[in-house]
Amino acid sequence: MGVADLADYPWDAVAAYAARARSHPDGIVDLSIGSPVDATPDVVADALRAATDAHAYPQTVGTPALRTAIAHWYARRRGVPGLGAEHVLPTVGSKELVALLPLLLGLGPGDVVVHPRAAYPTYEVGARLVGATPIAEDDPAHWPAATRLAWVNSPGNPDGRVLDVPALRAAVSRSRELGAVLASDECYAELGWEAPWDADPIPSALDPRVTGDDVRGILSVYSLSKQSNLAGYRAAFLAGDPDVVARLLTARKHLGLMLPLPVQSAMAAALADDAHVAEQKVRYRRRRDVLKPAVETAGFRVDASEAGLYLWVTEGRDAWESLGRLADLGILAGPGHFYGTHFPHHVRLSLTATDERIAAAAVRLRAASSGAT
Repeated sequence: MGVADLADYPWDAVAAYAARARSHPDGIVDLSIGSPVDATPDVVADALRAATDAHAYPQTVGTPALRTAIAHWYARRRGVPGLGAEHVLPTVGSKELVALLPLLLGLGPGDVVVHPRAAYPTYEVGARLVGATPIAEDDPAHWPAATRLAWVNSPGNPDGRVLDVPALRAAVSRSRELGAVLASDECYAELGWEAPWDADPIPSALDPRVTGDDVRGILSVYSLSKQSNLAGYRAAFLAGDPDVVARLLTARKHLGLMLPLPVQSAMAAALADDAHVAEQKVRYRRRRDVLKPAVETAGFRVDASEAGLYLWVTEGRDAWESLGRLADLGILAGPGHFYGTHFPHHVRLSLTATDERIAAAAVRLRAASSGAT
């Protein structure tokens, strides 16, 4: 299979619902895609401007300052001490890494790539791109013997589910038993809402309580798109097993997958500043506190959603029907069909809209529940 054999991009199927939502007299509230709407922090933009004299090629491995910042951030924010430059690697956003990881690891026909049942579709795309078999399975005990790459996602996209230390430990143990690489997509880890994650840090797969101080075969994948509003910067990184990191670095050098030097400087600044992340979390918490009760009042059940950037909701009917109901209220959501075959009755609502648009959605949902027009 090649790139030309991939199915049509799924979001094209939402266009008709977007048109319906735009026809609302008060305009569309677009909660379909988690694209940040808030400003890039000044500390990051200033660092980018200061690094614009980028006349030489950047290094794929990243600057020493960036690699140090990544390692220090893991120790400070994720409870993962002891990482060095050999453990970390910047990437051109996280989506390209998710899509290319099976290729970079040398997987092919006969190999299995496991991913969550409710899953970001790029896990499956990466497997199919190399002819590997994607399997949606949350229980490590059921991962097949041919598994060579296992994705876990905590907090999950779309469902906001968090894997605690025992769950991550079980995933690590099974992946090692199979001789597979465990890749943990952790891009929403700063956004915990429900107990205990409203107070306790969400654990990384590299947490010593998970690994026993042995990161062999484990990768943690992270993005600054959400917590720092850097989606347009394509600012992400991975950390973990230095042998796997070295293999990926060699492949990425050959492919020219290097992060622009000004972006590397901006990333180092973002990783060193916790204040802007805390401010952004307050914004998302405020929006969630407005949207969630309105969604429930309108007859939807909120499942999981204990962390992350989305509400994973259902009203017990096909997601396309729910999408239509919401579109008639001027609200655009993402259908559960996009996230695998197991959740056809769910829709995903993003918190990445302005306070004003979130408030408008809440008003419309409450009015609909009371029969008002």
